[in-house]
Amino acid sequence: MMGDQHHEDRYQNRYRDAYDDRDPHDGHSAYDDSALSDPAGIPQRIIDALAGVLSCSRDVIELTVTVLCAGGHLLLEDVPGVGKTTLARALGQCVGGTVHRIQFTPDMMPSDLTGVNVYDQRTQRFEFHPGPLFADIVIADEVNRANPKTQSAMLEAMAERQISVDGVTRQLPEPYLVLATQNPIELEGTYPLPEAQLDRFMARTSIGYPTHDAERAMLLGTHAGEPLTDLRPVCSTLELADVLARVRAVHVSEPVADYIVSIVRATRDHPDVRFGASPRAGLNLLAMARARAYIDGRDFVTPNDVKTLAVVVLAHRLVPRSMTGSVASADQCAQIVESVLESVPAPNAGRSAAWQSGHSARSARSSRSR
Repeated sequence: MMGDQHHEDRYQNRYRDAYDDRDPHDGHSAYDDSALSDPAGIPQRIIDALAGVLSCSRDVIELTVTVLCAGGHLLLEDVPGVGKTTLARALGQCVGGTVHRIQFTPDMMPSDLTGVNVYDQRTQRFEFHPGPLFADIVIADEVNRANPKTQSAMLEAMAERQISVDGVTRQLPEPYLVLATQNPIELEGTYPLPEAQLDRFMARTSIGYPTHDAERAMLLGTHAGEPLTDLRPVCSTLELADVLARVRAVHVSEPVADYIVSIVRATRDHPDVRFGASPRAGLNLLAMARARAYIDGRDFVTPNDVKTLAVVVLAHRLVPRSMTGSVASADQCAQIVESVLESVPAPNAGRSAAWQSGHSARSARSSRSR
């Protein structure tokens, strides 16, 4: 028993050294120390840093950082070569975290993701070798090419932030982001993600092609082949974990909570929908709205936060009645969510303003008392 504990201690020490080096003062010259005293500005600093080196739109960058701050995972559906992997690598550099890329293939096994226990003849013990899921940011390229057994191995990691191998459960880093990609133009030899796994992704979007000016700048740039050469961290993963805790503390009023519930329930009652959004979808929509409010410098969620994010959070979770084949049309599902938003009334401005005034007064009194 003591030997097993000793082995686990060795694993934990090696895991911490390899994946979880989070001392914000270690190598502090790599990023601006002002971030230490300004956690509210960290998300915007990440957005600005990414926008300075990437050719994709700022809206996509803001959505990616919002998902990160909300503690969720992002699904990118787009054609090859538009910068999905570069976006994830750049995000990892910005937060000083580890980034692992997994190229999914049909012959991949679950142990290729989670890691394996390998017998060490020198110590005569099994030692755990972590798989690529042990990282702060995981790039899952063409996740729909893996077989269902391997896809299911990601579910525990994405939902529970932990991995179980041979009866031993090991925690994953915090924050933890899975950025998965799908290629919508090649369907032969693929295994479309089932609804249960799609529901694990907090949001879905596409990067799209860059504008003419952005593509020209990319070609003429000093580091055209490697745009991330000059990108420096703006915070540590420890500071980012503090941001996530602050995002979870952003206040949501009862009218806004009712608005979210009404939207989610309306997707289930929509005449064109066979299966609507799950309760998890409502929780994810609230988490995203909180993150958006925090990034905008507010400590409360507004109905506009919810409305702006509803399509990217809810559309991929819907199963339309008229779905052809095994994959629902992204445009069709987005139109359904937009029609739901038009039919569900948002909380009136007067009620929201009255609540905001009362909440601000309570926050001020609380601050003075501290």
